[in-house]
Amino acid sequence: MNYEEWAKLVPEALTQDTLWKVEAYRLAVFLADIGWNDVTRLLGDKRTIGLSDQLYRSIGSISANLAEGYSRGTNRDRARFYEYSLGSAREGRDWYYKGRFVLGEAVANHRIALLTQIIRLLLKMVPQQRGYKISESKGHYLTVPGGGDQEQPTPQNLSLLLGSVPMA
Repeated sequence: MNYEEWAKLVPEALTQDTLWKVEAYRLAVFLADIGWNDVTRLLGDKRTIGLSDQLYRSIGSISANLAEGYSRGTNRDRARFYEYSLGSAREGRDWYYKGRFVLGEAVANHRIALLTQIIRLLLKMVPQQRGYKISESKGHYLTVPGGGDQEQPTPQNLSLLLGSVPMA
């Protein structure tokens, strides 16, 4: 199932909410859904049972914190929850890297690239709410599975990432 097919199955209760307009939220909900298969696969190997729990908690909390932050009344509160989402996205990316031996390189690299895309979006959202930039060194984020040294994400990169979704 790719992103477009998945999006048609999302209940209207979610898609009719104004939160659905937030791309990072949509991608995070998609990731949590496809991540379900990944954690199920990780549960099948005794060595990665704990990893599977940590992975699903981290990827599930990305969209949950975005939803809570979006509902906050002040920019400062919103930024705080968006930062929680950012931390969870980075944590999820770390867990996917560690699970690559069971999930396979194609699945792990895809999820890492998708999480990197979410991270890029969050790195823009937080300063918009804070009113100033996040202080961190300039990183070069790759958003295309298998490479593709792109400074800025393009619609083509995201389409590639969402159009071909390897499953565990």
